[in-house]
Amino acid sequence: MQILNRQNIILKLLPFFLLVAIAIAPVQAQNKKQLERDKAKIEREIARLSQELGKVQKNSKNSAKQINLIKQRIQERNKLINNINTQMSALDNQIHRTEDSLRVMRGQIDSMKAEYAEVVRTLYAMRTNMTPTTLIFDNQSYNYSYLKMKYFSEYSRYRKHRATAIHRKERQFEDINLDLQRQRKEKSNLLSQEKKQKDALSREQQQQQKQLDKAKRDEKSLNQQIAKKEQQKRQLQSQIQKLINAEVAKSAKSSSESAASGTSNKTGSTSNTGGKVYSDAASADFVSNKGKLSWPVSYQSVAREYGVYTHASGGQNRNYGIDLNCAPGATVSCVFAGTVARIFTTPTGGLGVIVRHGSYMTVYAGLGNVSVTQGSKVNTRQALGTVASGSDGQSEFSFQVWCGKDALNPRSWLR
Repeated sequence: MQILNRQNIILKLLPFFLLVAIAIAPVQAQNKKQLERDKAKIEREIARLSQELGKVQKNSKNSAKQINLIKQRIQERNKLINNINTQMSALDNQIHRTEDSLRVMRGQIDSMKAEYAEVVRTLYAMRTNMTPTTLIFDNQSYNYSYLKMKYFSEYSRYRKHRATAIHRKERQFEDINLDLQRQRKEKSNLLSQEKKQKDALSREQQQQQKQLDKAKRDEKSLNQQIAKKEQQKRQLQSQIQKLINAEVAKSAKSSSESAASGTSNKTGSTSNTGGKVYSDAASADFVSNKGKLSWPVSYQSVAREYGVYTHASGGQNRNYGIDLNCAPGATVSCVFAGTVARIFTTPTGGLGVIVRHGSYMTVYAGLGNVSVTQGSKVNTRQALGTVASGSDGQSEFSFQVWCGKDALNPRSWLR
């Protein structure tokens, strides 16, 4: 009776366990797939950084970039280790749940076997009273004999059914046990991967320290490189700001002249080329596409974000746009239809383009060549030129968005 009660409790709880397992399984599978996708993405980024570092190491002058690339690779390596640890944690939980399922199933099998053994013992003890002759003649009536024979027949059929159920449950137990072994093997592989990544991380940290030690020895030269680069950056920012201010002033002057001569200019402002009037519709159209603009170039990594940043020598500088590390010769495209307001030469000898979109302007600096002319109309995604190859082997492109004299964060406009 106690065995039957325990089995009834297990059978009542079993649907609950199955429902929980069914609900959790898709979530676990989804999380695991996402982790694996993230892991593959991080590995690709580490490979890219390693390849870029290999190129930079050929140039002994690029100490600052080498240190930066190693630092980025260490950051990505730590992300990868965290990803593996998250996978192992999820796998540990899965292993614990599988072990719990095995314990529940083992309890079910033991209960079923105990019940089956009791049935066999009962039938064996009553074997002398279950012959056909006894069942028919050793009873007070034929009906009673028939019912008794029917009862023992059903009892025997039930015994066979329980034996089949036990075998089926044992096969399920073996399948889950094999799955548990697979999970443990997967965890072992992840542990092995983690060890390899930690060893690689240790080597990279040693490499970084060597580069830092070397940089300290060449500190004077390195600081000069950094100072020169930041000076050029400040000069470029100042140059762009002056050009933008000039554009705004010319537009305002043209509007004033139009008003003085009685020419209607209710719809907008004028450009610096030929006094053409830009309608407010151009500005409104540009604003309506905020957050939808395509990136102007295919880039490898972000060199600097918009706003104040601290450079390698410890000083601070302000960036009016977003600076991107690109492959030399990468095509630069216009993010939105407009008119080429300016083509200028940067302090490093590269080229820049300013495109007007009504009251808004986009700036593209760090070009090696330009494929448009000043005053020409350009369409969305039209090529403006290609990224220049820097003297230090770095190809850096700067993109900015302005509204009048105010610099805006490009990330708010790009999708």
